[in-house]
Amino acid sequence: MMEWLVFSCLLLGVFLQPSNTQNVVPDTALNCCEGDILLLLDSSGSVSSYEFSRLLHFLSELLLPFSLGRGQVRAGLLQVGTEPQLEFDLDAHSTQPGLQGALQRTRQLQGDTNTEAALRLAQGLLARAGAGDELELPKVLVWLTDGVQPGMVDGPMAELRREGVSLLAVSTGHGNYQVLQRVVTPPIESHLYFVDIDDISIITEDLREAIIELIRVECLRVVQVSSHSAMLQWRPVLRSNTDFDIFFRYSSVLPGGGEGQPNGGASSGGQYHRRTLSGDASWVELRGLQPDTIYTASLTPNSQSNHDYLNTLSVTFTTLPEVLSPAVVTVADSGPDRVRVSWGPLQTERVQQYQIEYGALPSGQVHTIRLHGHQNSTLLTGLEPDTQYLVTVSALYSTGKEKAMSVKACTQGVLPALAELQLTPVGRDAVQVRWRGYDEGLRGYWLNWERGETQSPSRPASSSLYLPPGSLSTLLTHLAPSSRVCVSPVYRMARGEGLCCTARTQTDAVAVSLLLHTPSLSPTTRKLVARIEGEKEREKEREHRRERERENEWVGGRSDEYSR
Repeated sequence: MMEWLVFSCLLLGVFLQPSNTQNVVPDTALNCCEGDILLLLDSSGSVSSYEFSRLLHFLSELLLPFSLGRGQVRAGLLQVGTEPQLEFDLDAHSTQPGLQGALQRTRQLQGDTNTEAALRLAQGLLARAGAGDELELPKVLVWLTDGVQPGMVDGPMAELRREGVSLLAVSTGHGNYQVLQRVVTPPIESHLYFVDIDDISIITEDLREAIIELIRVECLRVVQVSSHSAMLQWRPVLRSNTDFDIFFRYSSVLPGGGEGQPNGGASSGGQYHRRTLSGDASWVELRGLQPDTIYTASLTPNSQSNHDYLNTLSVTFTTLPEVLSPAVVTVADSGPDRVRVSWGPLQTERVQQYQIEYGALPSGQVHTIRLHGHQNSTLLTGLEPDTQYLVTVSALYSTGKEKAMSVKACTQGVLPALAELQLTPVGRDAVQVRWRGYDEGLRGYWLNWERGETQSPSRPASSSLYLPPGSLSTLLTHLAPSSRVCVSPVYRMARGEGLCCTARTQTDAVAVSLLLHTPSLSPTTRKLVARIEGEKEREKEREHRRERERENEWVGGRSDEYSR
């Protein structure tokens, strides 16, 4: 009982016990950090070749545990000489073998110690490195120097600090302490180191710990939450092949201020629930939570040796209010004898079946359909046109609970079809189209036919025309041979059933004769017929005149022969 009370008291906060043992860096790559580390290495002639090789070895050991690349740690090396030289940029290496090989291939520049020029170059490199990033990532500059004639570095260092760059320094000499003290970022005790070159390895872990503290990613996020579950995500702490575990604890706090348990029971002690996950885990799904409840989750390292690298992460979230299906019912695809009913949300794990009841209002017969719990729509058929129905969708849950929701649905009325359609030929490729429809609810008429002028005679071009409801005839010209002419009435909701006829064009004489004996011919059509007839008569007269002229020429020629 005493052990349980001690464990429960951790609800108010998680306190890590201090350790007197030295920190042990895991032998696999640290995956706790994200940021840019630019190494500013003194490569001038004042540094001996032995010191330079020891500094490179120190940097190799310093960076060895980190995961590299975008989204992790990026490292670059800038050498200080008469002119600064960028040995490799921040994006150059995304693996440890690549980085370690680049450090081994680095050669000393010699020359003067132009630190000021190197700092100007470093300022530009770090500014470009963060351009375009959604989040402002931490940036660290580690300056390794022998302390001899550092130059006018106060100004450039101050500009870097104003731009958010953290400055750390390691000096293998014992001069210019005040200059180095002014330029590094506080706290000085963990960001400034004076050490003999032969003993430089003793500060490796302390310097690495200071860098980790600056670029550590501490973020436990809720990426998905529902009424009974939550998905939590964090950066994986280690890669794999390690015994490192994580304790995951969460407790519920009811909206009213009281504490509860995820299984629904009251808890006066604020009970924790624990999950143990592997070190390379990056997410966990919590299930069996209560709706509309505040939860607090904490991610804590199980290994005491990792506490200095991995702080306890916490997040508080509220589960959503419980939503039971059906929460919404919709009606679509309505026709004269059918409607489609849909509902949601779909809860296949909890709903055993759905029952759909529908009947015509006010007192029609009730019909019932039963569907499996994985369905969320059905088509109701065999309905009466232009009728209002009451549709009820009921969900039967595995717990025995039921929930129902009702909506009203209306079927469409039967749309009147076109009553009559007549085609009267006018010339070789034209017809007069007449029809008769019903006026109630009519919005107009839609005509379709095939044109004669087309580049592909085997595939006539289709034309269409919309006419107002008062129109009962029209003249179509340039029709294709045996063109299909269709007329459909248009109502508010849809088109009614139309009629189609095949246009049979006739010779000009027959067409004119038929038109002249048609009592109901419109004035416009009569004018058109008269014009066609007059043009044909004039063409006949011209042809007769040409024939007479040819005959006269022939007779004149014969007379000349007789006279000779």
